[in-house]
Amino acid sequence: MSASKSSLGALTLGAIGVVYGDIGTSVLYTIKEVFGSGHVPFTHDNVYGVLSIVFWTLTIIVSLKYVSLVLRADNHGEGGLVAMLALASQSVKDKAPALRKWMLLIGIFGTCLFYGDGVITPAITVLSAVEGLDVVSPAFRKLVIPLTLLILFVLFWVQKRGTAGIGKAFGPIMVLWFVVIAALGIYHIVGHPEILWALSPHHALRFIFAQPLITFIILGAVVLCVTGGEALYADMGHFGKKPIRVAWFSIVMPCLTLNYFGQGALLLAEPEAVKNPFFHMAPDWLTLPLVGLAAMAAVIASQALISGAFSVTKQVIQLGYLPRLQIRHTSTKDTGQIYMPFVNWGLFVLIVLAVVLFRSSSNLAAAYGIAVTLDMTITTVLTFFVIRYGWGYPLALCIAATGFFFAIDVTFFASNLLKLFEGGWFPILIGGAIFTLMTTWKDGRELLNQRLRDVSIDLQSFLESVFISPPARVAGTAVFMAAQPGIVPNALMHNLKHNKVLHAQNLFVTVRNHEVPWIGMNKRLEIEPLGHDCWQIAVNYGFKNDINLPKALGLLTGRGIKLDPMTTSYFLSRDIVTPTIGSGMMPWREKLFAQMHHSATGAAEFLNLPSNAVVELGSKVEI
Repeated sequence: MSASKSSLGALTLGAIGVVYGDIGTSVLYTIKEVFGSGHVPFTHDNVYGVLSIVFWTLTIIVSLKYVSLVLRADNHGEGGLVAMLALASQSVKDKAPALRKWMLLIGIFGTCLFYGDGVITPAITVLSAVEGLDVVSPAFRKLVIPLTLLILFVLFWVQKRGTAGIGKAFGPIMVLWFVVIAALGIYHIVGHPEILWALSPHHALRFIFAQPLITFIILGAVVLCVTGGEALYADMGHFGKKPIRVAWFSIVMPCLTLNYFGQGALLLAEPEAVKNPFFHMAPDWLTLPLVGLAAMAAVIASQALISGAFSVTKQVIQLGYLPRLQIRHTSTKDTGQIYMPFVNWGLFVLIVLAVVLFRSSSNLAAAYGIAVTLDMTITTVLTFFVIRYGWGYPLALCIAATGFFFAIDVTFFASNLLKLFEGGWFPILIGGAIFTLMTTWKDGRELLNQRLRDVSIDLQSFLESVFISPPARVAGTAVFMAAQPGIVPNALMHNLKHNKVLHAQNLFVTVRNHEVPWIGMNKRLEIEPLGHDCWQIAVNYGFKNDINLPKALGLLTGRGIKLDPMTTSYFLSRDIVTPTIGSGMMPWREKLFAQMHHSATGAAEFLNLPSNAVVELGSKVEI
């Protein structure tokens, strides 16, 4: 019992450090942006109304939607938009196959928006933290941008070294952050305890009905209080449902509420503090240490998103929507600790561009929200299909369970559309560009595989003809990689043509990636004997499994196949894609696919093959 409690405590602490970094730092800018928009007349009633709207937004979107409903939709214990997409896709695969194609497109677009959000989040979080220096002294104002860029550079530079060591400090630092923001809130609430009446929803409703247009406009700023809510679901696989729920209801939600209401109490007493109410909450002697603590919290929030970007990219690659990219493992104990150089520095360049382009957290707030709310809407849509087709609940109940949240999400999204030309275009542009890359790669791969099938030779028939007059057999095992089972790999054709030999054992291996997060070792291999010491083998992986082909083939021992790593050679076909006119995709997409195919990380590295046992043979394919 005590061990269980200890484990729950450790996981809860970890969840506070990783899951709630983004939403925990939203207190830095939410209230500032709502009142800083210039749309809300500064009156006591409006302060009550805004605080009530913020509180009930947190309650409805985070507590009810994500914590109570969405966390139930786990894919073998895993969460996140990719896991939800795979779960929804599998749910409708047999029951509504025509719907599946559109669902995949919507889900992938939502995943692409994650990258747009991933650019804005570190930029606005770190920048809003460093802007606290302006409260300390206006003389520090010119240091805000350079210091923000320096912090971001250090953060991205350390990624290649792994974050397991510093990650241990995330939980305690974020607990300290929540304790401090709660204490600041209580300090001001004590002076104006009447602010707690804003907990009543009638203040929110009164504000909405009295000023419906202004309410609609400010929802684009109010939504900032729930940015990071997606992380609750995305990180479910790391911590489990219970620690995430315990952390939210026992620490995060109460501390956020106390701070927001403390900011409201401050504004009742000092309306001029509206320029930056969070940092004005602190006494003068505490402002500078608070800036330092806020910067650390911002770094933690950004780190969680960067790690999420690595994980999501890896999953998307294995689902077949992006070319192979270099993946480095930064921990020998935790296989989930990975580093992807291209993703890391690509994100950094875009974040620097965002900071330099927008130059303040208020300007970035105009760009923030549109991608988040669209992601929230897509999550709600996918949840409907999961509970309807996956769980089999009645249609009326499914509509009732998700319709309310869908209406809320769409309202927030519509409000954020007002910011489209003020900066909202930026994350949409990023998401749209990545969506173009993903769909081009997916369509290009299907076109390439179709071309290969058109010119392919049946493997079984080919082997029968080969062994009528067999070539010389040499000792050892040859592993021929094939994109599809049952066809002759180009590498085998080239090997027979040029070397005129066949190995004593020949394995024709196809790697299959499935729309489930994990596939156990007991289901890793499918083996079909072809005769003459030849076998057709399918190796199965989930989109969260680490791909290691030699380790998987090691499971062949005891199944009639003797595999000696020292005498095993891996033969790969390196296809050179050549765009053609008049068929396939649009010319610019074919050229883009050809470039992506050329730039992809080699299959040998991706499959974790030993470099001294790989033979690569090229072939030209026209699409």
